[in-house]
Amino acid sequence: MYEIHTPSGRVVTPPPGNCWKNTEDVFASLVAENRIWFGKNGDGVPRRKTFLSESEGVTPWSWWGNDEVGHSQEAKKEVKDIFLDVEAVFDTPKPTRLIERILQIATDKNSIVLDSFAGSGTTAHAVLKLNAQDGGNRQFILVETMDYAETITAERVRRVMSGYGEGTKAVAGLGGAFDFYSVGEKLFDEFGHLNPKAEITEIRKYIAWQEGLSIAGLTTPDSSVSPYWLGINNTVPLYFCYAADQVMTLDFELLAKLKVAKGRSVIYADLCTLGEKFMAQSQITFKKIPRDIARL
Repeated sequence: MYEIHTPSGRVVTPPPGNCWKNTEDVFASLVAENRIWFGKNGDGVPRRKTFLSESEGVTPWSWWGNDEVGHSQEAKKEVKDIFLDVEAVFDTPKPTRLIERILQIATDKNSIVLDSFAGSGTTAHAVLKLNAQDGGNRQFILVETMDYAETITAERVRRVMSGYGEGTKAVAGLGGAFDFYSVGEKLFDEFGHLNPKAEITEIRKYIAWQEGLSIAGLTTPDSSVSPYWLGINNTVPLYFCYAADQVMTLDFELLAKLKVAKGRSVIYADLCTLGEKFMAQSQITFKKIPRDIARL
């Protein structure tokens, strides 16, 4: 019977039948080169080793201890050092070191990192720290719907970028910049109609974007052209005839108010009573509100 002596002194004999993954001489050679692992106590099923020096990249551990990636108490102190009075808001924030470790494994230097539940802004903090360490250009997108989105989430990012603390506890800023946006009223209600609570300027901007127009200058319609004037796209003028408290009907009276010039034009309204023949001769395209407004 063929026998192999392991480094621990254990004698390994092949199982009955032809069950070797390697030939006996190859297996013996691997054992001699310390490339076979017999378990922690030397009595486990033989497994072939792959050394870290032979692997590409970093092999992450599946267990991260507090000493490596931090813990809740460290995270709370971190937030308190930045603010001083938010402990009650975040009882169990995530330590920056934990998110940093995840980003080291999951991103490259040009990744975009999305955090849909941003909380205190730990993800942005970790992105900025990692960029400072390896010269990366990672970007972050944070989403937070709670009322502290600007006063805590965004404010933490500002302080991390510019620096915080005083005296011996001062922490240098990591640099960077970001934009802050707040979400307004929904443009459409549950019935698919334009939401009367939505700001008319925001609705106009949305329609302009949908039609490929620049949204610059759309806050106030150009009344010298028409109170419903929207803009021009490839020489085609567009009009958005909408009012939250009334039905706008494209008829001859409204058409006169629009001061539509000859040539093609696009007009949004709730209803249209002008005949198809007239519309074709006048080169007017009618778009019904809200049917012809795309919902994204």
